[in-house]
Amino acid sequence: MRKFSRRDFVFLSSGAALGNFVAPGIVSAAEGNQAGTPDFSASGLVTGIVKPLKHKAIPGFLSAEQIAPHHTAHYGGALKAYVGADARLEEATKSGQAVDAAAFGALKRLINSRGNSVILHELYFDGLSPAAPDPKSDVRSAIEKRFGSLEKWTADFVASAKEAAGWAMLVRHPVNGKLYNVVSDEHAMGLLWMAVPVVVIDTYEHAFYIDYQNKKAEYVEKFMSHVDWNEANLRYRAAEGT
Repeated sequence: MRKFSRRDFVFLSSGAALGNFVAPGIVSAAEGNQAGTPDFSASGLVTGIVKPLKHKAIPGFLSAEQIAPHHTAHYGGALKAYVGADARLEEATKSGQAVDAAAFGALKRLINSRGNSVILHELYFDGLSPAAPDPKSDVRSAIEKRFGSLEKWTADFVASAKEAAGWAMLVRHPVNGKLYNVVSDEHAMGLLWMAVPVVVIDTYEHAFYIDYQNKKAEYVEKFMSHVDWNEANLRYRAAEGT
């Protein structure tokens, strides 16, 4: 498997063509141990197995009863589907075996959708904290420069998440260096090519329904008190190549 440098830490926000499908922050184990660089070597896209949770429950925000099926059925199910589709296409390609057009297209789209679901779920779960630490100066300064203040960014992010049917993300774009709050209604829709995720929230009902029923707004608002800003800062610094 190719080893990615920190400058390869790219993300196709919520959709990507297979030829450009790159897991965000996936670096070699050696690189991942460098200071300031997040280590994504344990990603399911690398190992083929489900990445363990950092937190099985987050008191005051998400119960174990909410997190467990989300992690097992939705994240784990996406990984299983991705691994199966990817293995089938790889085998067919290497063996020269023909795959009929309908099956070929379905497998390509499945790899897109389920692969992106794996990435997004890992970013979501890894970005949660029982109590949000204060944002580090790197990411905070970038947010303040782009949005005017942390409070103004928060208001825009919360509004984006309430509007999103699937995901909302704070991302950094490597072309212009700007931060964006991105709304995605599906794993392979709402993409902002090459953007790097910094903060990710899952807004599908399965992410909150056990604890919040139809109170999505309450879930989104409480999420802001459980952002792991240390993790977010690592992602931001990796996106900058620092």
